[in-house]
Formats: sequence, C-alpha cells, structure tokens
Amino acid sequence: MTVTLVPPPAPQPPAVAGPLDVLGVPGQVNLDYAATAPCARAAADAVAELLPWYASVHRGAGALSRRCTLAYERARQTVGDFLGARAGDHVVFTRNTTDALNLLARALPAGTTVVTFGGEHHANLLPWPRGSVRLPVPGDPAGAVRALDAALGELRRPDAAGHRPTRPGAGHGPPVLVAVTAASNVTGERWPVAELARVARRHGARIAVDAAQLAPHAPVDVADLDVDYLALSGHKLYAPFGAGVLVGRADWLDAAPPYLAGGGATSHVGAATHDVRWATGPARHEAGTPNLLGAVALAAVCAALADADRVALHDAEQALLTRLREGVAALPHVVELRTFGPAVPRVGIVSFVVAGRDSAQVAAELAATYDIGVRDGLFCAHPLARRLLDEAAARSGRRDLPPTALRASIGLGSTTGHVDRLLAALAALA
Repeated sequence: MTVTLVPPPAPQPPAVAGPLDVLGVPGQVNLDYAATAPCARAAADAVAELLPWYASVHRGAGALSRRCTLAYERARQTVGDFLGARAGDHVVFTRNTTDALNLLARALPAGTTVVTFGGEHHANLLPWPRGSVRLPVPGDPAGAVRALDAALGELRRPDAAGHRPTRPGAGHGPPVLVAVTAASNVTGERWPVAELARVARRHGARIAVDAAQLAPHAPVDVADLDVDYLALSGHKLYAPFGAGVLVGRADWLDAAPPYLAGGGATSHVGAATHDVRWATGPARHEAGTPNLLGAVALAAVCAALADADRVALHDAEQALLTRLREGVAALPHVVELRTFGPAVPRVGIVSFVVAGRDSAQVAAELAATYDIGVRDGLFCAHPLARRLLDEAAARSGRRDLPPTALRASIGLGSTTGHVDRLLAALAALA
C-alpha cells in the first residue's frame, strides 16, 4: 500500500532571531530536542564574551576573578528570578536534572517517605531511598490527583494506637516528599502540578518537580505553583554547557551534609580530622571550582526567554505539534504512544512506533537517508515506555509493534519543513 501524505497548510512560526536563534548544521533536521536542545545564540554569545575573562570564582582578588565571581552570582539571581524563586529559597547549580534530584535525595531528613508515579524519568525514580512509594501510572490527570490524595491520606492515617502523624516540622511525624514530573519526556503530556501541590499541602507533604521538559516550552514559577523544589537541565533549555539547577526551600538543604565535600563548601577547617564547619546556602552543596560558563550560559537563555513573547512561541510550537501528531495519525502503520487522552495539553514531544519495523533501524535510516535525527529506545523511562508500548498494541490491535519506540521532539528553530520532512520519510519507510 502506497501512502501519499499531503499535509494541510499550517501557519509558519514567527521568525525567531537574535538571542533565541539556535545554532545548527545546514541540511540536518534535528528533532531530538527532548534529549538535548541545540545551543541558543544567547548562550553562545554569553560564553564567548566571558571567555577572555575566564578565571577562578570566589577564590581570587584579581580583576578577572572578581568579574567571574560577579558573573556567577548574577547568573544565580537571573535563574532564580526566571523560575520564581522565593526570598528564602536556595538556587544551587548542579550538572543537570539528574544531579539536582540526587542532591535533593541526599538532603532528605531521616525517615522521609518519597511518593512518585511510575511514569517518571529514571532521574525521578532511582535516587529516592528504600521504602519510597511508587504509584501506578494514572489514566488521566484527574486520576493522578485522586491517587496522590489517597496515598497521602493513607500515609497520614492514624496508627493502631490512634496516633495521627502531624505535618512535617510540627515536632513529630515523618516527612513526606512528592516527586513528580511537570511534562513527560516520553509523551510530552503535562502533569497537573498545581493540583498535585495543593493535595500535598493538604496532607502536610512537600513536593519536588522535575521541570526538565516543561521549562523549555512554557513558563515555570516555583511560587505560583506553590512547590517546594524544582530541578531542570541547561542542556534541555538551549544552554549546553553542563549546568543544571535545584531551586527550593533552604531548611532541608542547610541541615543536610554537603552533597560534595571539598573546598568552597566549608566555613572552617581545623587541624583535627573532623573539625569542619560547613557553609550554609548554595555553597554548601557546590564544592570545588564551579561551572561558571554553564551557569552564565543558562542565565543568558533564561534572560532571553524572560524578554520574549512566550505566548507567541508557545502558539507556534503547538501549531507544529498538531501538524506532527495529525501527520502521524494519518499514517496507517504508525502508532503514537500516550498516557492520557489525545487532547491533554502537552509540549513538543511525540513518541511512536512503526509497525513491523525495529525502531533503532528506523532511526538509523532516517539519519542516513533523510538527514533527520530522532531518538529511539525507552527514553530513560523504562517502566513507562514499556507500559505505553503494551497499551499502543492493545489500542491499535496490532501484534507487530517493536519493543522500543521512536521520539520526535521540537522547539525553538523547528519549522513546518522539518515536520513535513519527517512525515514524508515515515510514509516512505512504512
């Protein structure tokens, strides 16, 4: 059967020029933004401007060191402002989202129970302590809210002696942390973070949000969402210089042992082996020479996005996303993966399978024949991806779906031409 795909006309996205222009290689179609987004001009320019001054941070009296220290701390302020950090929050620079969530896991008070969902990226599944509660993947956003409400209610239920655990910080009762994604890295579907935060508050729990996939596509505000902690990666936010961030409440972070022990994390080191006083604030968890260029690059992109028309960017991306999803749905041998219903709000990520074709082989052919880059595999979310592959087989009635999937993801710099090129290639390959 020959499939001739004629995409319907779609509005072109507004020209993205200046600081939010993204770098790339002519002729190559990059549809793998969810793994690593291309570098924004703002990030490249910020790094190029600072490189001649590159020197130590917090450790020198010279002009170069003073300028670099100022740039690093200004970057912290810019990133915190971009994410709506509250006055008492810490903004800790890390390597990426995985690093940030591992830091938070190390900072949990003793006895903390962590509640997650089975739909999380490995970064939000694997760091948490034994005894954590993993809830099943819900069928819709409302189901996520109900499931969390029930789970937290059970955790706060009175024991056999009638003792009811109280809110963390009230003097007794174990702390509880809810850890959830803001947008799935497999399907792009957005999770009801604000509603989940309200449920957590009602039960005296804290909430941490993996915003790695949402922040590049939509504003994320810690204070507006009323969440306690938020983590993201620079390399997914058009700043590919090895920086991430953990933003959140200071008390747990200041009470925890340093994530890394070393220079910069101390306020005093005496002659005795254990005569050490650790710093408070972000420095406590940023031992060693910091990633100055990564922090500056991330801040530059945050500043550029803060100055941009986020509504226009969102609308343009949604038009491309609709074009991509409708094109995929029109191909009889291609099945999209989804957790919730087809109309749930989502960011620019579409995962799918080509019936009868190995996903890794399809990805290789797209690259070799059509110069299109997509991701294949289980996307570092193995429990979710396997579940969605089973669901796709049941929904489509097909028995020839492969055991892994393909993922196309878009963002700044993506065009209708890129989307149409992928759809035409899939039509030919299928």
